[in-house]
Parts: sequence; C-alpha cells; structure tokens
Amino acid sequence: MSTQQYNGSELVVQALKALKVKYIFGYPGGSVLDLYDALFQQDDVEHILVRHEQAATHMADGYARATGEVGVVLATSGPGATNCITGIATAYMDSIPMVVLSGQVPTNLIGDDAFQETDIVGCSRPIVKHSFNCRSAKDIPKILAKAFYIASTGRPGPVVVELPKDMLNPALKFDFEFPATTELRTYSPNTKGHPKQIRKAVAAILEAKKLVIYSGGGIIISNTSEQLTHLVESLNAPITNTLMGLGGISGVHPNFVGMLGMHGSLEANKAMANADVILALGARFDDRVTNNVKKFCPNATIVHVDVDPTSISKTIKAHIPVVGCLSTVLEQLQTAIDKSPIKIDRSAQEDWWRQIISWREQKCLSYSTAGDKIKPQAVIEAIYKATNGDAYISSDVGQHQMFAAQYYPFKNPRQWINSGGLGTMGFGLPAAMGVKLAFPDKESVCVTGDGSIQMNIQELSTCLQYNLAVKVVSLNNRSLGMVRQWQDMVYGGRHSSSYMESLPDFVKLAESYGHVGIRVNTLDELQPAIDKAMSITDRLVFLDILVDENEHVYPMQIKLGAVDEMWLRKGVKA
Repeated sequence: MSTQQYNGSELVVQALKALKVKYIFGYPGGSVLDLYDALFQQDDVEHILVRHEQAATHMADGYARATGEVGVVLATSGPGATNCITGIATAYMDSIPMVVLSGQVPTNLIGDDAFQETDIVGCSRPIVKHSFNCRSAKDIPKILAKAFYIASTGRPGPVVVELPKDMLNPALKFDFEFPATTELRTYSPNTKGHPKQIRKAVAAILEAKKLVIYSGGGIIISNTSEQLTHLVESLNAPITNTLMGLGGISGVHPNFVGMLGMHGSLEANKAMANADVILALGARFDDRVTNNVKKFCPNATIVHVDVDPTSISKTIKAHIPVVGCLSTVLEQLQTAIDKSPIKIDRSAQEDWWRQIISWREQKCLSYSTAGDKIKPQAVIEAIYKATNGDAYISSDVGQHQMFAAQYYPFKNPRQWINSGGLGTMGFGLPAAMGVKLAFPDKESVCVTGDGSIQMNIQELSTCLQYNLAVKVVSLNNRSLGMVRQWQDMVYGGRHSSSYMESLPDFVKLAESYGHVGIRVNTLDELQPAIDKAMSITDRLVFLDILVDENEHVYPMQIKLGAVDEMWLRKGVKA
C-alpha cells in the first residue's frame, strides 16, 4: 500500500502499470476524458490513438495473439463502446485475452437514457468471458487485477470493465491497494488431467494402428508448440492443424500433413477420415473442420484434451475426455508414454505412413499457371520467398485468408494472425499494426482483399502517426472473392452483390495517407515488387496486386459430406 492517494482515473493508470501494460488502444470521449488526462500525465503506459474503436479492439487483439499478453482497449460510453462489439466478439470466438475499459454515464444517470448511455455490459454479455460494473472507485485496482486474471487464464477471452464517469472524478482520492495475488472462489480452471483419463489416453494412443494428432488454437494459446513437436516426433505420428493452430508445429515439419477442414489438404482430411485414434489437442471440432457431424470419422476413437470442459463432446463425442491445461497434460502424456510397457506397432505405422504419402503425392495444392493473369496462390508464394517464411502474417477474411493459410508454411507459433471463429472482415490491417507495435524489427504483413481492406482502411492514418511500417498486400480481384466462389458453385454463377464496381485507386489512396503505393499488373512484376516492398523498412507499403478474379480456393469440402469428401479443383472430386 502506498501512502500517496489517487483519484479513480489515476487508480486505473496505477493498476495498468502494476499489470505491466505497455500499450492501450483507444479513442477519447466525454465519459473518459478524466482518464485520458491521467494517461497524459505519465509515460509508462502509451496510448495508441486509432481512428475507429473497432480498430482499437483488433489492434489489441493482434498484439495479444503475437505476444501472448493481454490486449487493452479504452473506449468512451455509448457509440464508442458499441463500436467495440465486433472486436470483442472476434476475440471471444478465438479465445484471445483482452480487457476492454468502457466509459459510462455517471451512476446517478444510468437507466435514464442519458446522452451517450448504452448498457455495454448487457450488449456484450453473450460475447465476453466476464464483465465488471465498477460502483466504487477504490475497488478499481482489485477489479482490474481480476479482469486480467480471468482474461488470461484457463480458456482466455475478453473481459469488459464498465467505468462510470463519477468513478473517475479527479477530486476524490483513495489509497492504491493492488492485490498481491488474485484468486476467485467461483473461478478455478482445471490444470491437471485426471490420472485415470491419462492412462486411458496413453493406452489408446500406443495401441493405435492409424493415429492422427489434430491440434488447434489451444496449442498456440498455451505456448506448448515445443511439447507438441516432441510428442509428434516421439510417436512418429502424422499431425494436422486447424486454421487457428497453424504454426503449432512447423509447416515444413515432415510429420505435418497440412491444415484440415473445409479448405484443408487432401492428406489431412483423408488421414482424419481413416484414422482409428484421433488425439485432439486444444481444438473444438468446429463446423469448418467436421463438415457433416453424422459422417465425421466414424471409426475413430476420439481422445480430446482441452482446458474448457464445455468444449469437450459439444459437437463430437469424446470417447476419452481429458480436461486440463495443455502444458500440464502434454507433460503427463509424454511421461506416461515414455514409461509405458505398451509399444507402438511400427509395422502398422509404416503402412499408415505409406498410405498418407500416397495421398500427399497427389499434390492437392498444385494449381494451373496457364494464362497471363496473376494467380493469388503465386502472390502468397512470392511473399514467403521474400520473407524467408519468417514474417508475421495477418489476414482479413475470404479467399486471400485461405490462400495464405495454404501456401505460407508457418514455421513458428503466433506467426499467423487471423480471425478464425467470427471471420471478421476489417481485422487484418489493425491486427498487423498491433503485431508491428509489439515487434517493430519484425516483418508484419497484412494479406487482404479489395473488399476487406476498405472495412478499416482509415487506420492507414494511425500507421503514419506511429510509424507502423506494415506491408499491406491486397489480392485485388475486383469482387468479394469467397462470396463469388460460392455463387459460382451453388447459385449457378448468379453474382448477386459480389462485384466491387467502383473501387478506389489504392495506390493513390495509400500515397494520400503518406505511404508508399505499388500496383502489380503482371506476373513478371510480382516478385520484384514484393521484394522491393520488403526492402523498405521505414515506411508502410501498400501493394495493390491485380489477381485472376476467376480463381477458386481448393481443395474444398463438399457440403454435408464426410470430412474427406472434397472438390480438388473445378469439376474434380477426391
């Protein structure tokens, strides 16, 4: 306890310092001006002024995904708070730790429909892990300590803290009492897997003839990539990642069979469909993986490990559920495997690998290079070559997102930053900015489309103010590509509202914001342009690349089919 006293706004700042917060992303307004004044009078916590509150949440989200730290957002009441809703939902769907500080009208006006009053706690309730209403300024440090603890432990997620204007009153002073430890009687995430379930899981794994390891975003969140890689190598098992799990094992590892699911590789989906045991680690069997749940891997024993018990058997029944933190459970599994008298049937495993290799040899990600138009796949391959596979890649949502996931082998965890669960257009640029702020010496590339980039393009202004030299690579197909693809495949080519008939000149637009703009029209220009962009380290570069508008993302699961029923290319089924 300090002898100095602080007003409510200063208590917020002192708590953020105690929590080692470096950046807070936000936009000022009437209900939080006292807090902005307190931020102005110190230098430890830097405020990043965005141009729209949604971008603040995505910046905080990208920062959190890249660093593993809690992203922090500050918004005023009413429209400021509601502008955060999409970003809160994005973080919630992907289990990203975030704390959103929201202003509110004074407590005596709550419920009176006062100017810029909105029940942000009520609005956000379905899409937060928890929320707090501050009704006593002296409780602010304790509330923030709890908020950060909840946001970052167990299955992470966003937490909203509502701060009425009178709680931030500069005239009222209080002691700063920050808890040394944070424990909540009603919140205690399970960390250790039950020993009986561990024994069952190990027996199933070692007795399997056709084992597949299926890992998701939980591996990234729990920082267990090294443990996962060791487990894979000790078992010599094939492993597939979800969209959110890419980078959990190196994309060039020989045991990696590619991403699974809707746009997954043939070998990954075939391996899943033919497995006799599936070890699911930090994955939730979402619909973009399972396709038709009634046809999902009917001959497989499912071992499902997750810290969130509500995710287990939610969509696919787990025969051997294990609830616990992946870092602890993977250690338990590895120890038990190393000590087990059961030995892997190496002959059966060799047969299994021969089958997987035969699927791999079909080269499902090959694509036609005929014609003079730039293929979007070639753009991603050029980025990979120019960055040596070491860049942080943030994406928006659509075809470009899937192409990036398929054609940029991610070597490391937290290298792939994308909105997987909610599928939020407008996420890519601010997320890449958050990454660049966290790692200014690393290459941060936003892969986007002509539709998505316009959702938050105003943040080019923020990039200039804070010298965030991200690289924006727009796969410009003059349309909403994924919408158009579905219309081609399902709606007889009726392109209802999917063409962008009046696009801006993105090069001139980028230049008007003070950045470098480059247009790429031909394949011969592609690699030199990307190499040039990556060589510019002190400026944002916007690459407007005109790609083939008729190109589809393949492979693609056939709707309502089994996990391995797929279109390999136009008119060709697996």
